[in-house]
Amino acid sequence: MTQTALATGDLIVLRPEDNVGVARNTLDPGTTVRVRGRSLEIRDRIPTAHKVALEPIAEEQPIRKYGQVIGFASRAIEPGEWVHVHNVAVGRFERDYAFCSEVPPDPVADELYYFEGYERPDGRVGTRNYICIIPTVNCAASAAKFAADRFPRAALREFPNVDGVFAITHHSGCGLQYGGLDHKYLSRILAGFAKHPNVGAYVLVGLGCETGQASYLIETQDLIQLGNVPGASRERPPVFLIQELGGIPATVEALVREVERLLPIVNEARRTRQPASKLVVALQCGGSDGASGITANPALGVASDMIVAQGGTTILAETTEVYGAEHLLTRRAKSPEIAQKLVDRIRWWEWYTSIFAAEINNNPSAGNKAGGLTTIYEKSLGAVAKGGSAPLSGVFEYAEPIRIPGFVFMDSPGYDPVSVTGQVAAGATVVCFTTGRGSCYGCKPAPTIKIATNSETYRRMESDMDINAGVVLEGTPLEQVGRQIFDEILAVASGKKTKSEQHGIGDEEFIPWTVGPVL
Repeated sequence: MTQTALATGDLIVLRPEDNVGVARNTLDPGTTVRVRGRSLEIRDRIPTAHKVALEPIAEEQPIRKYGQVIGFASRAIEPGEWVHVHNVAVGRFERDYAFCSEVPPDPVADELYYFEGYERPDGRVGTRNYICIIPTVNCAASAAKFAADRFPRAALREFPNVDGVFAITHHSGCGLQYGGLDHKYLSRILAGFAKHPNVGAYVLVGLGCETGQASYLIETQDLIQLGNVPGASRERPPVFLIQELGGIPATVEALVREVERLLPIVNEARRTRQPASKLVVALQCGGSDGASGITANPALGVASDMIVAQGGTTILAETTEVYGAEHLLTRRAKSPEIAQKLVDRIRWWEWYTSIFAAEINNNPSAGNKAGGLTTIYEKSLGAVAKGGSAPLSGVFEYAEPIRIPGFVFMDSPGYDPVSVTGQVAAGATVVCFTTGRGSCYGCKPAPTIKIATNSETYRRMESDMDINAGVVLEGTPLEQVGRQIFDEILAVASGKKTKSEQHGIGDEEFIPWTVGPVL
């Protein structure tokens, strides 16, 4: 999906095929605007980033934005009318997947870029250097948190190369089918954080009687302690069990002693000059609005293409938020097998939501709709713009380790914390998070760069926003904002603190995806 240059004036028309325009600013009834060489009288109040009909639209006629179908008129719509949930229905339509029909060439860099990162023994490069306390079950979450709280930043002055100690507390680990999909996902996620290039060392803690035994995790995921510390001795990770240690206080003290043992070892790591090909960046959006697919998302797409051109990896996710736009990705797939794997995940989601009598169009959220997004198709078409224009190099299961370069897709729900948890477990070392309504998201151990889609949100929430992509609506070229995002990724990867890191956010956002029943 190629976006044309934004029109000047009050309305943005993205493609010649579109029968709606997007309000650059709020338009009042009676206002006359110029669009497509003629005058158009506005009939309703059109909030910023909401849609207005450019021509008569008959009942059941497709509504087109980005040159694509975003829904169908539920009644006749006159030129100048507000186009939103009151007169648009989702409807079903066939997408032409046209596997591999529009595979673009791989982006090529004109210049190579570098950042300062932590090289690990397996060749991956971290952007942070944490110690992580990992509970295998919710019953051990408090012990893990209490131990991590004993190491505030002030207590780590003697260890300047350690970014912190954190615990990934969660609600799972028991009441699940042994060896089933939830068990498989949880083990993969916990191992993904244990092995993560932003984690110098980790500690495992359990209750003792849970389904998700630490021994299962260690054996099925090939865990070794200090695997990310060059020159360190390899050893089976010690496991601290509350039932064996005699309760919470004794377990917390044991965890603290283990972290104290690890701190000087992890502190030996040093940042070194690394090629941008070592970057693994999660592409995420949350609290989206009508401007997301016009400003921040395509600007992030520009940055994604730049990373891919460097030989790096970018990860798009949120399967329920590419629904209705997946045909744009299958056309870019490097092979029919890659394209089919994406379609298979779409079909699985249609089945999965149906067994709960739900519909994927329950997404967008109330906030999305208030911001101008009418249907899941519109939201998805804007969301896929985060993936730029590079070919689709792979499709992965949730939290599956991603070790190939290029632009790839990872299956996940659209719920941001669950999706990002999977992307980070898969190996993302930086997260880029676009938001129109405003998000306060952060996720240790991967720093999160938040990109506002409009200037009003940026000004209102500047303490939480890292970049303002709303300037695109004011005339700044997308390419310029995309380059700003790319430069910020390099700076953050080299140690610059994001707004969420400055606030200490990221301890509570670890949420594994629960797929099956809780037994």
